[in-house]
Amino acid sequence: MIIAVDGPTASGKGAIAKALAAHFDLPHLDTGLLYRAVARQVQLNDGDPGNESDAVKACEFDNELLEDPFLRSEKIGGVASRVSAHNTVRQALFERQRAFASQPGGAILDGRDIGTVIAPNADVKLFITASVQARAMRRWLEMNDREIDIPLVEIEQDIVARDNRDISRKDAPLRAAEDAWIIDTSDMNKEDAIASAVKVVDDWKAAQ
Repeated sequence: MIIAVDGPTASGKGAIAKALAAHFDLPHLDTGLLYRAVARQVQLNDGDPGNESDAVKACEFDNELLEDPFLRSEKIGGVASRVSAHNTVRQALFERQRAFASQPGGAILDGRDIGTVIAPNADVKLFITASVQARAMRRWLEMNDREIDIPLVEIEQDIVARDNRDISRKDAPLRAAEDAWIIDTSDMNKEDAIASAVKVVDDWKAAQ
């Protein structure tokens, strides 16, 4: 069983994908982390994320970089959105993601183009979304828990900018697959959002 989980930043797709992986005992890949690793490698190389050549070169990162907690920072998230706009970067990481999706027994992948590009034949496609305000508040609370002082309005502005980049890019833009189940988590807590996703998958399995 292959499950594709897509959606914008801070929508809850990562938490939902991890929970689904644990519930259905499937391997999970946070594809956004790959782009964050590229972004971090660009920084380590003193490169420019807006420069396609610098971004592609950074795709040759060491797998150990994926364990760097700094990849989860808001700053790296913004840089990752910029490097992912380069089609050559997406192509460089494409096979890595496709191989994970097609492994025996199935897998769960979350990102922004899983159901539309990476695994268009996924058995279940979910598109997790939420309002900008809800997503900004979640990210702000997360930053506060980590004792990172950042204004809520700044987070909102960053989310809007990242959404615009992800939606308007020419190659593999952020969008829901035509056959995806849309789950709006704006007014849901984490447990309810996960339960909604589990139900979609259970309903699909029951129909087989």
